[in-house]
Amino acid sequence: MRDLAFWALAVLVLGGGIVVVSTRSLFRAAFALAATLLATAGFYALLCAPLLAAVQIILYTGGILTLTVFALVVAGGESREPRWRRPWPAAVAALAVFAVLGRAALQAKHPAAENGLENGAAIGASLFGAYLVPFELLSLLLLGAVFGALLLARKDTA
Repeated sequence: MRDLAFWALAVLVLGGGIVVVSTRSLFRAAFALAATLLATAGFYALLCAPLLAAVQIILYTGGILTLTVFALVVAGGESREPRWRRPWPAAVAALAVFAVLGRAALQAKHPAAENGLENGAAIGASLFGAYLVPFELLSLLLLGAVFGALLLARKDTA
């Protein structure tokens, strides 16, 4: 059953990734990205890491994707120009990254722990204890980046 779930999630991640880079509609790309991010959270759940799965859903699928869709709505993100500007260099770079990651995965000596994260409470306590200020500064940085992107994408009406 776990193998079937793994392969279903793998197909969803790859299919969503292909739709993200190949569709002309930025809104469809955003929703395909949402499916890809949710399937990644499914991988974390299969690895018995519920904290990482929850962070993936809350932070990336919920937070970052919401900001992306908001930016697309405000900036008028529908584009009619072709998305494939230089497909061959991008394909070569993607294959090189895939080859390096595949080689690293095949040479990994430590199998994943069967119990997943042993102490997720310790990670949460350190994140919201000792690292609370950097965590909040990161949220302000992301918010500033979104407003900066909206300012750059704004069309002047004057």
